[in-house]
Amino acid sequence: MTLLPPPLAAEKSHVTSWHGVTLEDPFNWLRAGNWQEVMRDPSALDPEIRAYLEAENAYSDAALADTAQLQQTLFEEMKARLKPDDRTVPSPDGPFEYFSSFTAGGQYPRLCRRPRGGGDEVILLDGNAEAAGKIYWDLGAATHSPDHTLVAYSTDDKGSELYTVRIRDLATGLNLPDEIPDTRGDIAWANDSRTLYYIRVDANHRPRAVWRHTIGTPASADELVYEEADESFFLALGRTRSRAFVLINAHDHQTSEFHVLDANNPKAVPRIITPRTTGHEYDVEHHGDRFIITTNSEGAEDFRVVEAPVADPRFANWKELIPHRTGRLIIEVSVTQHHIARLEREDGLPRIVVRRIADGAEHPIAFAEEAYSLGIAGGYEFNTTTLRFTYSSMTTPAETYDYDMSTRTRLLQKRQEIPSGHNPDDYVTRRLFALATDGERVPVSLLYRKSTPLDGSAPAFLYGYGAYGISMPASFSTGRLSLVDRGFIFALAHVRGGKDKGYRWYREGKAKKKVNTFTDFIAAGEMLVAEGLTSRGRIVANGGSAGGMLMGAVANIAPDLFLGIIADVPFVDVLNTMLDKDLPLTPPEWPEWGNPIESLEDFGTIRSYSPYENVTAKAYPHILATGGLTDPRVTYWEPAKWVAKLRRMNTSDNLLLLKINMGAGHGGASGRFERLKETARDFAFALKISGKAPPTA
Repeated sequence: MTLLPPPLAAEKSHVTSWHGVTLEDPFNWLRAGNWQEVMRDPSALDPEIRAYLEAENAYSDAALADTAQLQQTLFEEMKARLKPDDRTVPSPDGPFEYFSSFTAGGQYPRLCRRPRGGGDEVILLDGNAEAAGKIYWDLGAATHSPDHTLVAYSTDDKGSELYTVRIRDLATGLNLPDEIPDTRGDIAWANDSRTLYYIRVDANHRPRAVWRHTIGTPASADELVYEEADESFFLALGRTRSRAFVLINAHDHQTSEFHVLDANNPKAVPRIITPRTTGHEYDVEHHGDRFIITTNSEGAEDFRVVEAPVADPRFANWKELIPHRTGRLIIEVSVTQHHIARLEREDGLPRIVVRRIADGAEHPIAFAEEAYSLGIAGGYEFNTTTLRFTYSSMTTPAETYDYDMSTRTRLLQKRQEIPSGHNPDDYVTRRLFALATDGERVPVSLLYRKSTPLDGSAPAFLYGYGAYGISMPASFSTGRLSLVDRGFIFALAHVRGGKDKGYRWYREGKAKKKVNTFTDFIAAGEMLVAEGLTSRGRIVANGGSAGGMLMGAVANIAPDLFLGIIADVPFVDVLNTMLDKDLPLTPPEWPEWGNPIESLEDFGTIRSYSPYENVTAKAYPHILATGGLTDPRVTYWEPAKWVAKLRRMNTSDNLLLLKINMGAGHGGASGRFERLKETARDFAFALKISGKAPPTA
């Protein structure tokens, strides 16, 4: 098939000057000047911009038209691995057990409950009914009131992450008149079941104010509880598991500060735990007359656990419970009446350690596989000895266990069902290490079929992220089996920028050391070649958001290593975004990337690697970039500008495609099946360029 010429974006002069350096950006016009309005009303997009995006979409559709049947096959295959009427394990709370479920063919979850111990199930909120007639629908949060009579929930119907909070009366099944638009989506109840807290976003889409709403009163009568003065700090809401306190978390990417509200006092005023200090991160739980605090204070880079009196929790009164140990990252702490359970990671592998509060005795929960994923599932009840956790590996579907922390026995509550069949023995999962340019050992998790030849002929699919301290678990995925079953070796590179090997691993992949993320990923690809698992130029790389920035960077640095690049909602226009202080995420992101407005050094660092800035005339691999029109995190114009510049500079004849979802945001399509269609498209692209796609008529 002969493709028509690809769209070429017009070049329009746009010149700015920073620190005496002139920047020319001929594709700046793709940035909608009214982006705030577009987030709320996508039809407000400038017609010229819309025409260009739609032309790119049409070109991509034409370029992938010969994979239409393959995409459908992949979609049906992945859909067949999802249990049609799947449900979560019920979680007890007083007289009821709460869970979510799907119906056969249903795109969205239903929030349900039943009497404790079993009985007739009642649907409290049906996502399919709520989403009916909408192009996009997302349930931000849903939480029942302490007296079990109401459910507060938040929804977004544009993908712009502007959530409307509603309250449902569980006796009638009808919503109350109370309706609160333009919120972040977080909801926290006070214990009177008549008061709830939520977060409003400002004109620039930033969550910076906590408000209190009383059931039955108009939103205009709501009370401001806390307002964040620093535009670089965002707010989040939570509750301690004891239900004694509502938590207000003010944070950027390196500093946090908690304020607590007495959940038993509907008119409570926030009380600070300890004031923010740059670089100090902490989290708060509660037990009796003390707060349990996870903190990186006093050099505890990988965190320690302390206690502080509820009456006066300032830093001077902190007393150590669990000391810091370098390289052992404490990820999460769960506090119940008699135990403290912590999820920690060392050398890339997670584990759970249970501590008895009465005497401090500890024991770990053991696991056998070489690479796996582990998570604490939480729960509603405080006076319990049960810890719920989930376990999976790249070959083992997810398993949910209830673990009795007193008797040290575990009970399997659920094993993920794969209706179309799955035999873990048909696959191999391994963990190798790539040697980075500075000698660091980068963990790489692998998955492939036992029948896959390991002679360098197999294509590899290499995934990476590497930012914000987010670690990539070696967990099970039903989707990636469609690639692996067709002869791909799937590899997950645990690059610096995440916390896979502790907080230092994060610190060594951010700000001035960001380049380590890119060179680690390239080292992972080179290792796959050196081990004879694949060949140079047979690797398809994939990453999204900040991982999409990684894709843009490695495409510039080592284009010949990769056969193709799939960049999902890629953060590729880093310099211009960090220079735009009005965008939603820019001020809070400065600790992660640097502030190029204030610092010439940061300006130079970001400019040296920003993918858009560093596109040059060279032969790029096949590239598929995606975006969402209403994405407030990575705006649609980042991938659009990147592809526009690549079209002018790329010297290869490889595919260069841009696909913008005109009805969604950062997470892509809503609905569990619609998302699969986007994955099927990406995988079809990978199979097509690798020669693994079946021939078409």
